[in-house]
Amino acid sequence: MAKQLSLPERYVIERMLHQDYSFASIGRNLDRSASTIAREVLHYRCFTSRFPIMGENDCINRPSCQRNTLCPEMGVHGCFASRCKRCPEGIICTSICNNYDSFQCDLLDKPPYVCSNCKMQKGCKKNKAYYPAHKANAAHHKSIKDAHSGVRKTPKELREIAEIIEPLIAKGQSLNHICQTHADELGVSERTLYNYIDKNVFKIRNIDLPKKVVYRERRPKRVLTRLEYQYRQGRTIEDFNSFVEANPDVPIVEMDTVKGSREKGNVFLTMIFRKSSFMLIFLMNDGTQDSVIQVFDTLSNSLGTALFKRLFGVILTDNGVEFKNPNALEHTRPGLIRTHVFFCDPQASWQKPHVENNHRLIRRIIPKGTSLNKLNVEDTRLVCCHINSVIRDNLDGKTPFDLMDSADEKKLLSALNLSPIPPDEVILSPKLIKH
Repeated sequence: MAKQLSLPERYVIERMLHQDYSFASIGRNLDRSASTIAREVLHYRCFTSRFPIMGENDCINRPSCQRNTLCPEMGVHGCFASRCKRCPEGIICTSICNNYDSFQCDLLDKPPYVCSNCKMQKGCKKNKAYYPAHKANAAHHKSIKDAHSGVRKTPKELREIAEIIEPLIAKGQSLNHICQTHADELGVSERTLYNYIDKNVFKIRNIDLPKKVVYRERRPKRVLTRLEYQYRQGRTIEDFNSFVEANPDVPIVEMDTVKGSREKGNVFLTMIFRKSSFMLIFLMNDGTQDSVIQVFDTLSNSLGTALFKRLFGVILTDNGVEFKNPNALEHTRPGLIRTHVFFCDPQASWQKPHVENNHRLIRRIIPKGTSLNKLNVEDTRLVCCHINSVIRDNLDGKTPFDLMDSADEKKLLSALNLSPIPPDEVILSPKLIKH
């Protein structure tokens, strides 16, 4: 077993905290000790607001407080009409006010140290704490990086190193040559010496290193996070084919996004049912992961997790950055599984042909390069209804609406307020959107 917690394990901790499991139960599930889980949550939990500085008024009633008569010796008119929260005498009102209530919650000092499953969190005005797995993982890796950075030598050892390298560099020798000839005496690598010189540990400066001032500083290589490395594991097109073969009755949905002009703003999220070619279109404020997750959360809350799972059994999409958090798409906020997400091969959009072909119908109404920022939810619903009312040859002369005939599919149409358009009234041109 790895000594450090991994990102998947941290997702398990986050999910089980939402389900009100104890640290002992989470530890048994991960084969870890309860104290390990407790330290993890306590160390990497995130607060929704800052901690007050020493002596600061941290009363939750402070913004609306009008008290000016807390000190009895000041009379009924108070301290020159000043509010007690801004006392000119420097008296801290929280020490004498009976209505003082700190926004620091006492429950956060006890297990589970977070508000994930607190029944009072909805109306609570106090400072809240949560355990987000991805932030905890990033903070953990940063702490490891910081622990290995800096100068790890005593002043005496640094003086001994300086006495060796400074006169040799003055002779024009390179650090590589010095390290090769004095490796045992230095006790550090060439790379470490360069880092120490960058930190001005020695009298030597970069200008004293002829080669270094000639070469341009390298651009830092972007380091992929563990999530980006792992998002495709178990979710490739081969895994998709195996899953569908093992579950032949599962409904397949293809998913993609449609952008307007190059300017930032609204983006379409499109989802199409392979069986009926019925396309759902959702308007998002941007093309980020959070916006896609919000659509999933809103839809599953409206339909219910069970109905969502029956309708969207498996989803196939591309490798866009907006889809690279499959765990959040596959699970509800409380941690219930609602779908299975798989990814096409990179640069292989032909593996999800249905959604790609239906985008052509969207482009007939909203040509490529046209901004989506002027559109609203009603415009999006109108585009969706007209596209799905077009008769298709591959559907034996029927429309996608005609094939959405099961009880679950009718509930979906009702929840999204989608209805077919009469054949002679179908419009597939920019005239459909007046503005």
